[in-house]
Formats: sequence, structure tokens, C-alpha cells
Amino acid sequence: MYSASTDRYISMQYNRCGASGLKLPAVSLGLWHNFGDTAIYETMRRLLFTAFDQGITHFDLANNYGPAPGSAEKNFGRILREDLMPYRDELIISTKAGYEMWEGPYGNWGSRKYLLASLDQSLSRMGLEYVDIFYHHRMDPDTPLEETMGALDQAVKSGKALYAGLSNYDGPTMERASKILEDLRCPFILNQNAYNMFNRTIEQNGLKEAAFQKGKGIIAFKPLEQGLLTDRYREGIPNDSRIRRDGRFLNDGMLTKEKMAAAERLRTLASQRGESLAQMALNWVLKDSKVTSVLIGASKPEQILENVKIQDRASFSPEELRLIDEITAGI
Repeated sequence: MYSASTDRYISMQYNRCGASGLKLPAVSLGLWHNFGDTAIYETMRRLLFTAFDQGITHFDLANNYGPAPGSAEKNFGRILREDLMPYRDELIISTKAGYEMWEGPYGNWGSRKYLLASLDQSLSRMGLEYVDIFYHHRMDPDTPLEETMGALDQAVKSGKALYAGLSNYDGPTMERASKILEDLRCPFILNQNAYNMFNRTIEQNGLKEAAFQKGKGIIAFKPLEQGLLTDRYREGIPNDSRIRRDGRFLNDGMLTKEKMAAAERLRTLASQRGESLAQMALNWVLKDSKVTSVLIGASKPEQILENVKIQDRASFSPEELRLIDEITAGI
């Protein structure tokens, strides 16, 4: 039986989710691609144990994480049952629904039927009575926002989730959703969106500023832009890389000359700061209080240990921020 490190809370920073009472670690662990049926079970255990020993208390899932869909929740549930259940009250476990999960008209998007059925399935796979945060995974152009938010409200008031979250929303839609949930007295506390030095979408669509103004947290996924903001592809594409295994989310076409040249200039700046490019990229996402946490993915425990070193990060000077903006302009 796993026994957690007694020093796990010494160095990790915990940030409040907007104006709520909940705190998240500055670094959270996403269970997207490395916890499915193609992963090695013992490696998954080591990843979770390493993360928790470093003070990472938040583990982020979704109904369709795998591959195959559902397998990440199933594997996480097994490790939770066999090793981590004594620490359940120290863990923040989140899941989502909104992308296609099963065949037919009721396994996708944002209907009340789909969201509540999916949550029940997720809880069953993980062996849990509740999750800490339940997200709607993406905006639905056809389902009334009131219906989708009503489903999140029911999930919380039924005791199957403690808090509601939104993922991949833009600023104006998040503000409308927030007003509905506020009227329902449902604790919506967190937005999950892609954000990194190459991807400034939440700055451009108003989400970052709107979340701050309304007292909502932000957790950023893809903070390393699928590895482009690391040393992973500096010398070419490794045979064991995700590009070789699965080109759906990262492919050769994303490794443009412009991005690779920008990454090299950023790497030089990071070196001057005494950081790796990955560490500087994570620090940049957390540079202000508007972002609560960064979601990292990992295939090796060593990657987690390297990423949590940002706890000792130096703040950015105005000149460094200006230079980063100049390097990444137009990417």
C-alpha cells in the first residue's frame, strides 16, 4: 500500500479559485493521454504517487479521456481504490462531459440528459460518490444555455459534484452562463482553457479578463503547447513522441519553422533566467493572479519533478514580458 510523503505540502503553492474558498495547487496533473488502455499500469501509479508526493492534489479527467474513451477514469479509479482512497479528502478530482462519448443522439454536446448520464457513468468508472469539480467540456451552439447550466446545478445539488466548471468557453458565453448559475445559487468557480505563450486565445476572446472580473478561477491546459515549449522537439521528432503515436492533436504541420525559431529564442531567454524553456513557459502562464493553476501532462515521473521546480520561480521583468510578446507575435 502506498504511503504518501509527509513533506508533500512543504513546497507547493496553493491558489484560491477566484473568489471561492477552494484552493488548487499551482501545478495540477491532467490524465488525458497517458492513462488509457495503451499505458502501462505501473507507470500510471508512479505518476500519481510522484505528483501527490510533490503536493499536486488536483487530478483532472474527462469522460472521453483514454484511449479508449472512459479508460482514464477506469484506470484512475483502480489506483484510487487500491492506493489513494485513504487520501480522498486531500484530493481534488475533476471530470467533464461535452464531447462525443457514446453513439446516438444522447452522448454528445450539452443536453441535460447527456451531462447527468455521463456524470453517473464517470462516478461508476472511478468508484466515487462525488467529484470535486464537474465541467461542461465545450460550448453547445444548439442547446439552450439555461438547460446546460441547469444540469450542472442539478449535479451539484444532488451531491454528485461539489463545484461546477466550464471548459473551452469564450468570455461573453461564460458571463451569460455565470449569471444563470449565480441565479441558481450554484457554485461555479473555475474555467479550463488552453493558454500558453503561443496560444493567447483567452486574452483575445475576453475569457481571461471576464473571469477575473467575476471572481472565477482559470486553470490552463496545454501550457507547454503539446511539447513545443520544451526541449522535446529541438533536435527533431523522437520515435516515441506523440506525433508518431497519434497525430490527431499534434502533427508535423504544427512544427513550423516560425514556431521552432521562436522556441529557440525563448529558450535563450529562459537560460538567462536560470530556467528550462518548459519551466519558463509554466511560469509565464502563472505570471499574474488571474490564472489559478497550470495543467501538466506527464509520461514519466521525472517530468513532474522538473515541472514542480517552478515553485522557486522569479517574477518577470517588464522587459522580459515585452520580449516574450515580441518573439511570439503572429505565432
